[in-house]
Amino acid sequence: MSSPHVTETTDTARYAPSSGPLAGGGAAPAEQSAYDAGLLVLRLALGLTMAAHGSQKLFGWFSGGGIDGTAQFFASSGYPSAKTMAVVAGLTETLGGLGLVLGLLTPLAGAAVFGTLLNALAVKWGGGFFAPQGVEYELLLLVGVAALTLTGPGRLAADRVLPLPSPHRLTHGAAALVLGALVAGAVLLARS
Repeated sequence: MSSPHVTETTDTARYAPSSGPLAGGGAAPAEQSAYDAGLLVLRLALGLTMAAHGSQKLFGWFSGGGIDGTAQFFASSGYPSAKTMAVVAGLTETLGGLGLVLGLLTPLAGAAVFGTLLNALAVKWGGGFFAPQGVEYELLLLVGVAALTLTGPGRLAADRVLPLPSPHRLTHGAAALVLGALVAGAVLLARS
């Protein structure tokens, strides 16, 4: 007669990736490939979306406001040094987004995007949940970035070839999210 704990361990090992925070007993190559492909799709969707938003702010691409239009928005939202904030937000979204796309320094890229999205949520809060005035879009991006930051980029990422001290761990992702939240909080405190 088998113990229920043996079945649970077997099921966990079957579906857990062989590296990263969910590592348990290793996954079959096909399951690991599916996991890595899913993370790549998530990284591409989130990263390209954020990089496009950043390029709207920096360069006015994709019908964006550029630095001046974005600075006007920041000023109207109560941020000091609106032009500097526009540049910082544009660079953070562009570079953080591209970092997610490449899987490059993923915890830091995730922290950058997470902090930016916390600020976006704070600005839009009070307009309800559903778009266009609500926060559903920003909240979905925030949760996706948080999940990716906690999980790690998978094996199809630049982080795999960097001489980093250890593979991505849950603690790295959690620390990155705390860092992003602290920086976002400091920026929000400066807002009038």
